[in-house]
Amino acid sequence: MPLETLSRIHRPPRLSEEVSAELEARIQRGDYAPGAQLPTEKVLAETFGVSRAVVREAIARLKADGLIETRQGSGAFVAANPKSLNFRLAPGGEEGLLHIFELRTLIEATVAELAARRRNDDDLAAMRDALRRMDEALTSEIDGSEADDDFHLAIAAATHNQYVLRLAEFLGRQFSESRRVAWVDHPRGMESPREAQREHYVLLDAIAAGNPVAARNAAHVHLRGAAERVGIALPADLGGNAAGK
Repeated sequence: MPLETLSRIHRPPRLSEEVSAELEARIQRGDYAPGAQLPTEKVLAETFGVSRAVVREAIARLKADGLIETRQGSGAFVAANPKSLNFRLAPGGEEGLLHIFELRTLIEATVAELAARRRNDDDLAAMRDALRRMDEALTSEIDGSEADDDFHLAIAAATHNQYVLRLAEFLGRQFSESRRVAWVDHPRGMESPREAQREHYVLLDAIAAGNPVAARNAAHVHLRGAAERVGIALPADLGGNAAGK
């Protein structure tokens, strides 16, 4: 797998993305029920303090996701069954972040186990390159979350299952935000990503050794540590040791 296919581009969200994310959260909470009409562009623009063009772009994004539908001359309406048409993670406070970490743990532990069974030299080289770039970020005390993303994508690529990799890419941006918390504006400064990096090396060693049990357990330790570093306590019964090798 060429390394360039694993690269991630980090960029701040556009205003329209922030507006669409907030509208989506309100729809998912039930503030706007299925079939309900959304406020007008003018009202939404005033509510969010943005231009009507930004609101229009946000509405177009939600329409493309199947969350809303527009009717000529009538405005925008929540789709009749929006939750079945779209899957996007919106942290929504501590509970939302807990749910994201639970999902990360369930997915990434299984992916690490499979990667340990199937990885090849090129896969390991991609993982080591991402770790090297994270080491450089730690030395310079800058944001290394892009390399962090690449490391986890390299693990997914090592499963040699195209759907696992596609799922990792699909969820990548959502998971990226939970990783970035450890790199940027963390109360403990760079000590948080340094701890995560030590866990990354343990995970790499297990995958390189071809030990799926150790890989799965190392992924659990890493995710539990990552959650704790942002103040989230994962349930004690989440996951567990893998059986067999």
